[in-house]
Amino acid sequence: MNPKIGVLLINLGTPDSPSVSDVRKYLYEFLNDPRVIDIPWLLRILLVNLIIVPFRSPKSAKIYKQLWRENGSPIIIYGNSVKDKLQKELNSDFEVEIAMRYQNPGIEEVLERMKKKAYQKIIIIPLFPQYASASTGSAVEKAMKIISKWWVIPEIKIISQFYDNEGFINTIIERTKNYNLNEYDHILFSYHGLPLRQVDKVYDDGKPCAEHNCENEITDANKFCYKAACYATTRLLAAKLQLPKDAYTVCFQSRLDKKWLEPFTDKIIIEKAEKGAKKILVFSPAFVADCLETIVEIGIEYQKLFVDHGGEKIQLVESLNDHPLWIGSLKQMVIEQI
Repeated sequence: MNPKIGVLLINLGTPDSPSVSDVRKYLYEFLNDPRVIDIPWLLRILLVNLIIVPFRSPKSAKIYKQLWRENGSPIIIYGNSVKDKLQKELNSDFEVEIAMRYQNPGIEEVLERMKKKAYQKIIIIPLFPQYASASTGSAVEKAMKIISKWWVIPEIKIISQFYDNEGFINTIIERTKNYNLNEYDHILFSYHGLPLRQVDKVYDDGKPCAEHNCENEITDANKFCYKAACYATTRLLAAKLQLPKDAYTVCFQSRLDKKWLEPFTDKIIIEKAEKGAKKILVFSPAFVADCLETIVEIGIEYQKLFVDHGGEKIQLVESLNDHPLWIGSLKQMVIEQI
């Protein structure tokens, strides 16, 4: 007898290999998503396909080679491990799958397999703790477009964000036990950046994100604002770690231009180094698995930046990856949907 409930985990994705051709395919799919680059379609097509992808692919391929492991991309390695471990934690009524929003294993392929199982219910968990249209929104939209064409559509449950999930927070705290916080001159909570226009679009009152006090509170108006969720995540972690406000900074990495969420992580790193900081501890609570942004951008590029300006060590706190507490957190999220 088939399992009654399907669980679909969705992460962002990765090239199939660090070759230029595979990186080009990945960037083509990723950057042509209108939720990722939310500009008029013709401008996006010209910008992405004629400028960004052709020129960026060779450079990105070199960076992916720094990330790649013998058995593949960390996102795929940890994703498969999480899927298998979560399956073991759930009973036979459940069947767990994982898909990538971009490239492989593709959402179409995985959902086609799930459709044949005729589940009574499907629980979709985009693996992005803080909601953003460019991540969670895109993953959910893609999945629902596919499911909407099925003749029989089962009950669908979607977990839109989980930044305040106790198990999620506790797993990050557990990771922190590997480090003595007192040994560091400063602590950064570095989140992936977003264009300001994308967080502004969350609000229907005509006011931009900057006028909603997102650094200090979560309200009905800003509960799906990525910036507000990032600051809320940090407050929960800082409270658990008993950090005074002057001991840490919330910042945003991977920006493309100045009209992105601030403060910028690289600028904060330079500022702290020039003021005499020698050791900085960096959390990356927007990512559930170590990836290009954590291993390479923080661990390699920011480390060099810090040293170049007088610092000594940028220490990255590992992502959740396949930690047992994270698996337990996912199990609890699934059970709560029943």
